[in-house]
Amino acid sequence: MQKRQQPYWFPAKRYGWGWGLPNRWQGWVVIVIYAALVLTAVYSLHPGHEPLRFFLGLAIPTLALVAVCWLKGEPPRWRWGDDNKK
Repeated sequence: MQKRQQPYWFPAKRYGWGWGLPNRWQGWVVIVIYAALVLTAVYSLHPGHEPLRFFLGLAIPTLALVAVCWLKGEPPRWRWGDDNKK
């Protein structure tokens, strides 16, 4: 019996490398959590007083977002638009 592949949470962008906006509710939950973590870091950490802590407060959620996109998104590759055109 073949394992059924689940739909990707994050489709590939049409141009360039990477992922676009989510197309599943799970992807939107990930984006909302990421935005909440970034906003929390921006408003609670002070880059002038503790720049390393501020950087880590932004870098860790961003790396986690990229990891989720890598695991749950369409495989990334460079794209030049519509692949079906000849």
